[in-house]
Amino acid sequence: MEAILVRPYAEFPDETVIAYGDMRDDCTVEILIERPRDWGFDSARCLMPAYRWLDVDGFSESDLDNLESFLRDNAPLIFEFASDPEGGWRAA
Repeated sequence: MEAILVRPYAEFPDETVIAYGDMRDDCTVEILIERPRDWGFDSARCLMPAYRWLDVDGFSESDLDNLESFLRDNAPLIFEFASDPEGGWRAA
């Protein structure tokens, strides 16, 4: 697995953090999600635009459904930021 540079996108009240990587040559974007728990972190990765979940640890199916809904609602902005790493939040 190659290392990717990630940038923060959102943080929820329960301290779940969503971050995104740069757009890849195949026009996909990797999303990384973490949520603190007593003994570490729940974590998951999502490959957009297929919304394929990878390495899910600690998130329920309901959690993933809610996260996917959030990602789908925010996909245009995430893809805009991921395709222009120098612009990012300056465009917002």
